[in-house]
Amino acid sequence: MNDRISSPLLFAAGAALLALVVLPLVAGCGSSQAEKPRVATAAAQAPDGEAIYKKYCIACHGSAGDMGMNGAANLQQSKLTLEERVQVIRDGRNMMTPFKDLLSEAEIEAVAKYTMKFSEGQ
Repeated sequence: MNDRISSPLLFAAGAALLALVVLPLVAGCGSSQAEKPRVATAAAQAPDGEAIYKKYCIACHGSAGDMGMNGAANLQQSKLTLEERVQVIRDGRNMMTPFKDLLSEAEIEAVAKYTMKFSEGQ
């Protein structure tokens, strides 16, 4: 009687194990060439300059760019171009820490673009 009970259980366990191993392999082989590759949108890849600013810059520059803590430049009065801002963020200036070893070039540029909003209309 134990053989009758264990045989269906063994069969079910074996079938489940087979399904776990074989089905993913079969599913991967069944892709058609008509499928388009997944492409991330530019928005999904672009760093968030505002979030990076809030994480690393707000302590000295403030939320409006004019706090001036530790000698930080007033970003509302800054006349620096985008390229100059990228260079300052990357390499630092005066007491400002260089961020080239902490942020990627894309993140540095995103922060620089974000800081431009502080001096718009000036």
